[in-house]
Amino acid sequence: MDRVLIIIGGYPLTYGLAALAAVLLLLVVLLAAFWRRTRAEAEARTENERRLADLMRLQSEMTGRMQTMSEIFSGRTSDLARLLTERIDASSHRVHQSMAETREKTEESLSKLNERLAVIDRAQSNIAELSGEIVSLQSILSNKQQRGAFGQGRMEAIVADGLAPSAYQFQPTLSNGSRPDCLILMPNGAPALVVDAKFPLEAWQRLDAAQTPEEAKQAATGFRNDITVHIKAISEKYLIAGETQDTAFMFVPSESIFADLHERFDDLVQKASRARVVIVSPSLLMLSIQVVQALLRDVRMREQAHLIQREVGSLLDDMRRLTERTRKLQAHFDQARGDVEDILTSTGKLARRSERLEAMELDEPPQQRLA
Repeated sequence: MDRVLIIIGGYPLTYGLAALAAVLLLLVVLLAAFWRRTRAEAEARTENERRLADLMRLQSEMTGRMQTMSEIFSGRTSDLARLLTERIDASSHRVHQSMAETREKTEESLSKLNERLAVIDRAQSNIAELSGEIVSLQSILSNKQQRGAFGQGRMEAIVADGLAPSAYQFQPTLSNGSRPDCLILMPNGAPALVVDAKFPLEAWQRLDAAQTPEEAKQAATGFRNDITVHIKAISEKYLIAGETQDTAFMFVPSESIFADLHERFDDLVQKASRARVVIVSPSLLMLSIQVVQALLRDVRMREQAHLIQREVGSLLDDMRRLTERTRKLQAHFDQARGDVEDILTSTGKLARRSERLEAMELDEPPQQRLA
């Protein structure tokens, strides 16, 4: 080992020195490599820590955004539920209110109809009393002008008492120039009903005043002729297709005259019926007016029912639009839920990678390895 290997600058280099120098050189190389590796590992650890910090920051931002989105979704869902509740409550209130109003009007109409029927009953009970007033009636009928005014006045009083002013007209002018005593306007644009009050009372008066069978026969013939002429005049002047009803009323101002006419002159009643002219007494005219009044009320009730149906249809349209918008909103929610699930998947992957980074076993520090 002490044998001289070579002489450098006057100094002999033995094998031991050479071996020692080689060992020292090898140690220097190993130390340099170790320090380079340690530095590289430190830099890599620093980079990994920086990336891990970025990942944690990104995860925190995503968590905050998810919370914000959840709050927004919750607020919008609450607003939608409140809006739906308000709409449904308002619609239900309108429907209930309309139904209540319709029920009240129906009850009021039925009550008034009962009152009118009671009036009719009282009027029928007064027929016997009216028959006792023929004497005073004859005094009125002694004057032709008074007779016409009496019949016209009774008819107008019955019509005006039973109908609204917009449902009738007195002395109107038809398209053919004729002027009936009264025109009752029918609902739904139907032709009007003509009422004639010019009953030939003079002929009936002559018949009632007849003393002998011959006078009674002549008076009956004259009465039949006058009634026939009057029925023909009503049928020709007042029955206009499309403008008036195909039936007209011939008003008799006395219940006793009406009863006598049906008892003794049934052929005239049949002739009037064939000519589409109906002979009516005050009670029958009042009853007819009640029927027309009930028809008008029924039309008004149907109009209210149409309004309710229209409101219900609007409500159904609103419900359909609301359902469609809810479905669109549900589609948006489904899309947002899918995006949130994708975000959660990404954050899960980041979390798993972070756990793998934390679980990595790094080499020990160089001081511990030297020890």
